[in-house]
Amino acid sequence: MTHVSQPGLRQRLLRLMHRLRRDRSAVTIVEIGVSMPLMLGLALAGAETVNLAHLHMRLNQLAITTADNASRAKQAIVGGAPRMREVDVAQVFNGAALSVADLDFTNNGRVILSSLETNGSGGQWIHWQRCFGTTAYKSRYGVEGTGITGTAFAGMGQTTTKMVADTGSAIMFVEVAYNYRPMFFDTFVHNMVIRKEAAMYVRDDRDLTQLYASSPTVPATC
Repeated sequence: MTHVSQPGLRQRLLRLMHRLRRDRSAVTIVEIGVSMPLMLGLALAGAETVNLAHLHMRLNQLAITTADNASRAKQAIVGGAPRMREVDVAQVFNGAALSVADLDFTNNGRVILSSLETNGSGGQWIHWQRCFGTTAYKSRYGVEGTGITGTAFAGMGQTTTKMVADTGSAIMFVEVAYNYRPMFFDTFVHNMVIRKEAAMYVRDDRDLTQLYASSPTVPATC
């Protein structure tokens, strides 16, 4: 039986450790391993930021498109001014829903469509208001009927100069609210409510006396 002497084994181990200490062949792999968590974190943060910016753009476009479609919607009447009906509002909201179907907007957001008009005193008035989406967000400016009398209601809009309707016309004012939740983590971007607004004058004459019923469409009241 051959025995390996203890001093010989120790020498071989020392030579092996010496070679490993001088070996630089895996330095790049070690550096990648050390830096990978940081690189991955930066990549996820970048993706989150891009997604948030893209979402802001889409919600802004949703508000603009909804206001534009509502300003055009009407039913032509022979010998009278075109009317806007509940079914027209429903079609506007159906278009809005299709444009953001991938966001589960119905359960995570709300579109508020208001008809801003003038009252009998020449003041601003939210004549009617309709909503799409199951969240509980309310208009920043008031509910249907706000400003029905007097001139205390200044109009709608976040800027110092409010949007105001001219006598005999109406503005389709749209507010969008959406619950944003980060894709990966909330270290850089937290849960938030994204709000957008848009407004369009009605494109031509319209019967402003009421929003006409259209069976069997159920009014999308707020």
